[in-house]
Amino acid sequence: MSTAGQVDIGLFLDLESRNGPRHQRAAAAVRDAIRAGRLAPGERLPASRALAADLGVSRWVVVEAYEQLTAEGYLEARRGAGTTVARAAAAQAGPRDDLPSVPPGGTQPHLDLRPGQPDLSAFPRSAWQRAYVAAARSAATDELGYPAAAGMPTLRRTIARYLRRVRGISASPDEVVITLGTAAGVRLLARALVARGASELVVEEPGWQVLPAVARDCGLRITPWAVDEEGLVLEGLPRADAALVTPAHQFPSGAAMSPERRRGLLAWASAHGAFVIEDDYDAEFRYDRRPVGALAGLDRHRVAYLGSVSKTLAPGLRLGWLVVPPELRPAVDAVLPLHALPSALDQLALARLMESGAYDRHLRAMRHRYRERRDALVAALHRESPGTVVGGIAAGLHLSLPLGDPGRAQEVAASLARAGVLVAGPERYSSTSTGAIVLSYARLPVERAPEAARLIARSLR
Repeated sequence: MSTAGQVDIGLFLDLESRNGPRHQRAAAAVRDAIRAGRLAPGERLPASRALAADLGVSRWVVVEAYEQLTAEGYLEARRGAGTTVARAAAAQAGPRDDLPSVPPGGTQPHLDLRPGQPDLSAFPRSAWQRAYVAAARSAATDELGYPAAAGMPTLRRTIARYLRRVRGISASPDEVVITLGTAAGVRLLARALVARGASELVVEEPGWQVLPAVARDCGLRITPWAVDEEGLVLEGLPRADAALVTPAHQFPSGAAMSPERRRGLLAWASAHGAFVIEDDYDAEFRYDRRPVGALAGLDRHRVAYLGSVSKTLAPGLRLGWLVVPPELRPAVDAVLPLHALPSALDQLALARLMESGAYDRHLRAMRHRYRERRDALVAALHRESPGTVVGGIAAGLHLSLPLGDPGRAQEVAASLARAGVLVAGPERYSSTSTGAIVLSYARLPVERAPEAARLIARSLR
């Protein structure tokens, strides 16, 4: 007899009556057992090796099934405690047609496809723990004092090497400033620009509204400017003090700035003594195109570069970096004391994670996972709604559905919300209500893509 909170090794899972790859069949069998009440919240599942032996499958099959169900929220995995049924699993609504599309009460989303976060269930906990413990053990005594205003020298050296290798940016450690993330980096740059007498910032329209709001709060006047399939439109671009762009993967269109536009934007900045602020979010995740180099790799004097681990690891780490053009550095240094920094140990842990190769391995694994999820959702959308235009899929973690009319886009987003599917409507990224909805596949398991596509197609109709 099993002890409380545990499950007998002889857990019955019917794999033979199901179709598909074995790991998907195993995941479906466990999911059904949870829904049927045969596995209660808090109960411990067999170890992957034991269950694999019992089912006559490879251990990989069980590990994949457990990871899939953990990502969906059915299971929880804790070091030393094994794998257990999540406490909230009883409320999970899976991809069965006989389940309601909106949870009881309508308070929890059935599917959260809003952009902005990666798959947090895939955070490399073990690798981060090892890096953090190693950093704590090896940190010099003086490294535990107040960090230097620009960040820990160890991490700044690591970031400089990483950017040189991965993004083609030849920056010295002294040019790197550690931040609490991209928004913090924009705040730092905006205050430095205002201190120099700057007044106007050009931003992409449509685009993510948070960063312009941060710059406006610091005293800059915001001028929205159109983008197309080649990035920021340069024709008629006004004389301004700076331009904030996402050249590797424009949000929300997904367009990559063309080489001609890149050269033209840098020429504009040089002619007007302006700066380009490059938000390099999502640059690590590309699927159908060659890597696009950073603008900062073409001009270190005119481009301020922003990066973070918000999409590659987790936004909760609050770790980012800024590469400052030499001309801006005195103004940035002057306002640095006003800005908070990540903890010294978090900075040292990230440096360890990167130097060990674990960060690169994690990115490779996530690139594969996100591509699978993207492919599954795009294929399902084409099946359920033939002729639907899907944009921005060559890279990143989101796609867009251009609907033309802003009113219709708002109606579709509202319809999806009533069905329990949360997406980004035009009000989330456009000051002029461009007609498209944006959705993320980062947290959408492959097997739930058909369900998501059915609900989206229903709302589109």
